[in-house]
Amino acid sequence: MARTKEFDPDAALQKALELFWRRGYEATSMADLVEHLGIGRASLYATFGNKHELYLKALDRYGAGQNPLLLDELSRPGPALPAVRAVVLRFAAEAAAGPGRLRGCLVTNAAAELAPHDRAVARRVELNWQHLETLLHAALARARTQGELPEGRDPRTLARMLLVLLQGVRVVGKASDDPALVRDAAEQALALLD
Repeated sequence: MARTKEFDPDAALQKALELFWRRGYEATSMADLVEHLGIGRASLYATFGNKHELYLKALDRYGAGQNPLLLDELSRPGPALPAVRAVVLRFAAEAAAGPGRLRGCLVTNAAAELAPHDRAVARRVELNWQHLETLLHAALARARTQGELPEGRDPRTLARMLLVLLQGVRVVGKASDDPALVRDAAEQALALLD
């Protein structure tokens, strides 16, 4: 007779995500995960696999939680350019002074820490960024169609520039105590939309 799990796997995955997000992959040991999740090592392995597999599941969960929010923000009916501006300014504000400023973004952290030498992480980072670029591109293309964006501005190129900006403000926000760095960069990038 199989034993029933004595813990909630969904809650455990969320706790693992938070620990990886706060400490990073390399600085988080299996012993740290066992202690933080409050479950036995054997149960952890049986449910999630090894540390790397658990990290990938946490990264997937993080991405799934972020994307619906952006989709909602960038696809609302009406003018599209104010929505793009609001997303950029929100990212900059969170990176400059938000409560999670020092944590940054789990995807951006994964890109810096693991993607250069871990194909599975790199693929997830690329998919996340492609999704963000697609959302930005769709909103900017809609803005051009609606006459909000000057005719000479290429929505695809602008979307890529904003993607790079958004990832950059997350990195700079973690490393700098000067909120003007990210705020000024975001405002200058948004001036390109005029």
